[in-house]
Amino acid sequence: MSNVKSIHHIGILVENIEDALKFWRDTLGIELAQVLDAPAEMSKVAFLPVGGSEIELIQPTTSDSGIARYLEKRGPGMHHICLEVDDLKDMLAQLKAKGFQLINEEPQIGEDGRLYAFIHPKSTNGVMVELYEIPG
Repeated sequence: MSNVKSIHHIGILVENIEDALKFWRDTLGIELAQVLDAPAEMSKVAFLPVGGSEIELIQPTTSDSGIARYLEKRGPGMHHICLEVDDLKDMLAQLKAKGFQLINEEPQIGEDGRLYAFIHPKSTNGVMVELYEIPG
């Protein structure tokens, strides 16, 4: 049985990362670790470590991506919470067996080698949940 290890990050959807950094970095003083382009997700992501987790600011880079549509429909704000698990494939099987609606039924592989999958907010009381398994 797979277990949740930690809150890995909280994803916040923004219209413009530089504008959002005026609050997170410049006002709250959270250090910006890096900003990366994520072409596979059609986005740009800023990483702000806090304690043992991170805040991720996510900006769509195209107008036809899923996150661009999400932003247009719901506006900026919290997009998802990401939990690190020790066995993603097993966790997805557990969730599916219990009837939870999965956006990704199989683990996806991120550019950095991590495995990830999303659980639909319809199954989680309105919160999109991302699951990570970090190799090694």
